[in-house]
Amino acid sequence: MNQISQPAASQYVRELEARLGLKLLDRSRRPVALTAAGRLYYEFCRDVLRRKEDLDAALERLRGEVEGVVRVAAIYSVGISEMAELRAEYGRRHPQARIEVEYLRPEKVYEAVESGRADLGLVSYPEPSRLVAVRPWRQERMQVAAAPGHVLAERPRLAPAELAGLDFIAFDEDLPIRRRIDRFLAEQGVEVRVVMHFDNIAAVKEAVAAGAGLSILPARIMQEEVRQGRLTAIPLEPAPVRPLGIIHLRRKRFGRAAQQFLELLQERPAQP
Repeated sequence: MNQISQPAASQYVRELEARLGLKLLDRSRRPVALTAAGRLYYEFCRDVLRRKEDLDAALERLRGEVEGVVRVAAIYSVGISEMAELRAEYGRRHPQARIEVEYLRPEKVYEAVESGRADLGLVSYPEPSRLVAVRPWRQERMQVAAAPGHVLAERPRLAPAELAGLDFIAFDEDLPIRRRIDRFLAEQGVEVRVVMHFDNIAAVKEAVAAGAGLSILPARIMQEEVRQGRLTAIPLEPAPVRPLGIIHLRRKRFGRAAQQFLELLQERPAQP
């Protein structure tokens, strides 16, 4: 039993009795019985074993708990409301951990990940590099954004050719989303009249809502303004698609907190 032979066990007990200066077993009886000192020592050993089991269980719970801070760098157009939902869901699942989100321009998201200031980055049109790996997140269909009073606002759908020559609110030329929208329009043989351009999606939405022109934006990030009646989202056929990705250092070893947030992100289904 316990990989100890009976002679070895008897020898160990005799050595223990010698150290304690007391008899633990009454060998004059058959079967051998515990002495008063033996009962005390027996209860002591049981208590030690019980506490060891409690310690092992507590350590196992700690190993299973998710604790710490996950640092996330995200482009503005991921959406503050969506990130708030993600943070709330993560908090419900893992109350001992939290998410810290910093909103940045795309190139700054890459810098934050490469420098180790962020564990994860959320970007559109993600591009891998020698340092950065990409995990696909989702595909977002884009639609025409218009003010409710715009002449096209009541149309059930639009063809790209119908945008030709219209006032258009664009993104700054150095942003990936601007280059992709320009490429889409060029492929469709459409030329719009850019009247304003901004470096963030919130400013584009405000300009469209004010009636300054149309734009092409991911349908997902217009939902709140459409609900409020400030914007109209018109399906475009064919429509460009904006890919979103999760970036991180290639040799990044994720802690449990970051791994669980990564899994939560990947639970979100791609938009059809």
